[in-house]
Amino acid sequence: MSAPVIVDTGGANIASLQLAIERLGHTAELTADTRRIERGTHVLLPGVGAAADAMARLEKNGLAALIPRLTQPVLGICLGMQLLYEASEEGGTRCLGVFPGRVQRMSAARGRPVPHMGWNRVAHGRRHALLEGIEDGGYAYFVHSYRAPLGSETLAACDYDERFTAVASRGNFHGAQFHPERSAALGSRFLANFLGLA
Repeated sequence: MSAPVIVDTGGANIASLQLAIERLGHTAELTADTRRIERGTHVLLPGVGAAADAMARLEKNGLAALIPRLTQPVLGICLGMQLLYEASEEGGTRCLGVFPGRVQRMSAARGRPVPHMGWNRVAHGRRHALLEGIEDGGYAYFVHSYRAPLGSETLAACDYDERFTAVASRGNFHGAQFHPERSAALGSRFLANFLGLA
């Protein structure tokens, strides 16, 4: 193990994620190579797009079997977090099964269009190293149409007409529904906290 790695899921925002990590003094390689991912000190699983397409890419590269077996800190971001759950309502997709539960489509409401796009508050649920130094109720940047349920893995939640998991953690696996690379100081601290996990 030598440095953090970003799993190449074929999504967008990779350059901004790499830049955010570089600002913290690290270099993160983008790769779909199983051996390089296994050697990474920390693994980031980003994602933008449809769950079925992302899972198909992971399956094709042998990563769907690898990722749940990783022992170093793993962070799923946006769709990447949703892929850590058992399944997604989007296309009836079976996911990685690290977190219990099924990701569901968000319900549009008056003044609450879907996708949920923009800044929203993140309310802490319990103490964790990932949230160290982050204001309870601070704003993070979201772009998503599906939501993860509240559960035992929920560290922080967001309210967008309905409450959903904004930050999740179980063992060495963690998730952020928001985009830390686009969430200013809060996002930078969150990434720094993740990279500081042993």
